Amino acid sequence: MSSPTVSTTLSRIAGESARHPARVFTTLAHHMTVEFLREAFFRVRPHAAPGVDGVTWHAYEENLEGNLGDLHRRLRAGRYHAPPVRRAWIEKEDGRRRPLGIPTLEDKIVQRSVTMLLEAVYEPLFHEFSYGFRPGRSAHQALRILRTQCLSLNISWIVDADVRSYFDNIDHGHLRTFLKRKVNDGVLLRLIGKWLNAGVLEEGQLMRPEAGSPQGGVVSPILANIYLHYVLDEWMVRDVQPRLSGGSFVQRFADDFVTGCTERTDAERIYAVLPKRFARFGLTIHATKSRLIEFRRPDGKAGKGAGTFDFLGFTHYWGKTRKGGWTIKRKTRRVREARALKAIWAWCRDHRHWSLPEQHRCLSRKLQGHYAFYGIRGNYKALEVVYEHADRTWKHWLGRRTRNGYVTWDEYVKKYRQAFPLPTPRIIHAC
Repeated sequence: MSSPTVSTTLSRIAGESARHPARVFTTLAHHMTVEFLREAFFRVRPHAAPGVDGVTWHAYEENLEGNLGDLHRRLRAGRYHAPPVRRAWIEKEDGRRRPLGIPTLEDKIVQRSVTMLLEAVYEPLFHEFSYGFRPGRSAHQALRILRTQCLSLNISWIVDADVRSYFDNIDHGHLRTFLKRKVNDGVLLRLIGKWLNAGVLEEGQLMRPEAGSPQGGVVSPILANIYLHYVLDEWMVRDVQPRLSGGSFVQRFADDFVTGCTERTDAERIYAVLPKRFARFGLTIHATKSRLIEFRRPDGKAGKGAGTFDFLGFTHYWGKTRKGGWTIKRKTRRVREARALKAIWAWCRDHRHWSLPEQHRCLSRKLQGHYAFYGIRGNYKALEVVYEHADRTWKHWLGRRTRNGYVTWDEYVKKYRQAFPLPTPRIIHAC
């Protein structure tokens, strides 16, 4: 449960920011009391991987008050040092690997504290079309609003832009300038500077990148949102949209964004100027992954809609309704579906020696997690593909446990499926 004192403090800061958009906050760090740090500690995930020092959440909790008191004294005296983050790697859809930085637990606590303060300042200022990594906002809300905007504005053109390695290329100088427009607290700025320059530890080697914000850092999402708030959001609202001849919208989730236009000339102008705008701030619009797409409602009852585009793991396309009309539908992106199938096969293979109840419990959770995100209206067939693949894959690897190395379908149904049924697909979101 959130501390009433901390909640009151954050509400007061948010209220001041909303009432006075031009105000620059110069004294925020004094709010980071022991109570504030304690609140931040309980907002850190208890089972998250430890950083380079190996300290876990539960070990730190054993002497929580003593540890937080010592941390608070070091912060007050300016003796807090940000250790390097531990690097891990996760596989991307295109086969490449994406780096993930894992800070130490104390770093997570302090970063969470700074994030809470920054969110209080910036949340009243962020635009409504920004949904990524914001309290009370989700990808499914962004998907619903995107579809509504396309239909209500009669959008005919989509600018689908891809930012190349966004988190790795955030320019520290520009970020500092953006932050000072609203937060010019020396203590907070120095802390952020320490995290940006702490470096990455991988296989015993320390690397200090000159740009970027480590993915996995607690403070990185809010810093990334602040950066794109000024690079993209404010620019679109103040400079671009007022000059367009037709209707338009922007929808952004972190660094994934699309722009819709009713007029082709407007879309072409945005598509042409986006790379120049982003290059000014050290970012690159991926030339081969960015597209200008015709996405108009089909004429008549025959044929199909022109063009498709991808956003937040779904392919958006025009399809027929039950009454014969046209509407925008969504289905799981092929690369996301292929990745899910591959992951299920690998998991069943690697854990085939676990007990049946353990396998069933974990595999069920994986399927339920997949349904929880991709279970949107109109996407049932794609969910069925994943379910049927999991069913066949589990049968295959359970058969490898037998003497013959194989089980027939009847044997699988009678011996395994009836006792351990996998969760069937279900639509969870009507977005």
